Amino acid sequence: MDAGSILLFVVVIVIVLFVATVLVRSVRIIPQARAGVVERLGKYQRTLNPGLTILIPFVDRLLPLLDLREQVVSFPPQPVITSDNLVVSIDTVVYFQVTDARAATYEIANYIQAVEQLTITTLRNVVGGLNLEEALTSRDQINGQLRGVLDEATGRWGLRVSRVELKAIEPPHSIQDSMEKQMRAERDRRALILTAEGTKQSAILTAEGERQAQILKAEGQAKAAVLRADGESQAIQKVFEAIHRGDPDPKLLAYQYLQTLPKIAEGTSNKLWIIPSEVGEALKGIGGVIGNVGQGGAGQGQTVGASAERAEAGATVALTGSEPNSLEADARAFEEEAARRSELDAEAERILQHHAGVTNLGGAADIPDVDVPDLEIPPLQDPPRDQGPA
Repeated sequence: MDAGSILLFVVVIVIVLFVATVLVRSVRIIPQARAGVVERLGKYQRTLNPGLTILIPFVDRLLPLLDLREQVVSFPPQPVITSDNLVVSIDTVVYFQVTDARAATYEIANYIQAVEQLTITTLRNVVGGLNLEEALTSRDQINGQLRGVLDEATGRWGLRVSRVELKAIEPPHSIQDSMEKQMRAERDRRALILTAEGTKQSAILTAEGERQAQILKAEGQAKAAVLRADGESQAIQKVFEAIHRGDPDPKLLAYQYLQTLPKIAEGTSNKLWIIPSEVGEALKGIGGVIGNVGQGGAGQGQTVGASAERAEAGATVALTGSEPNSLEADARAFEEEAARRSELDAEAERILQHHAGVTNLGGAADIPDVDVPDLEIPPLQDPPRDQGPA
């Protein structure tokens, strides 16, 4: 091969390489969610969108592609001073997106670093106007203020800040210990309040139950008392009707009164019992009636009359112990009175038995009716007590 052929071969190879280079530099493919800025002869020409594009070799220059997706940038914790002069460490996260590739390329040299510095300064301005408690409890407010300030400042850079989040707010260790003690005390207080409320509700329910039980018990006792009163009323009414149906004789009533007197005197208390004079009159009447039965009963009638006189003479019987040596005197008086009453009861019993025998034999003389006055028992009076020597 001569020199001419070699030269021709080299020229062909150079031309092929040049054409290939031109083709490679002229045809560019832009991926999805990417954007490119084209400069022609060093001046901004246009912004390339995703797809196939043709560039003029050695005239157009494609700058590095920009990511149009939303980006998350986490900054290291920054010390921030609150309004109450406490230093807290705040860790932030910024979410932003490139909306204008030309502005992001020509308006700011490094938009990520610019966003970081702007976030730090804005965070210090916002948190510096709050105290520690407000900073800990107002995260949403801080996030909103940061997003508004950053979005307005980065708009001319072709960026849009969508969200700003505070990942952590760490106060000093001494403040953390105090906060822990405060939270523990608050939990204890709430526990005591809940316990007190539970005890209160329990006491209220217990009292309500006792009240209902007492009401039901009182209602039951009231109904039982009403039923007992009704039963006693019916019993008294039946006894009253039975007495009226029997048509009792006044003489029988006088005798029953004599039978009741010993029961009235029973008891250990010192009482003064007044025996009415009508008892003697009734006994005289009984003796007079029985005395008219016949000669056989004359002596017994006189005996009854004498007994009645003794009863009338002893109409006032004092069973008291107010005199000196009252115990022995009261005992003797009580024995004498009991003996007299026993004799009187025996005589009255014999008279009634004799009267019944005469009636059964059918004597010639009829026993006349004798009116016996109604016996009224006076109220009991306490005997006058001996005042003793002056």
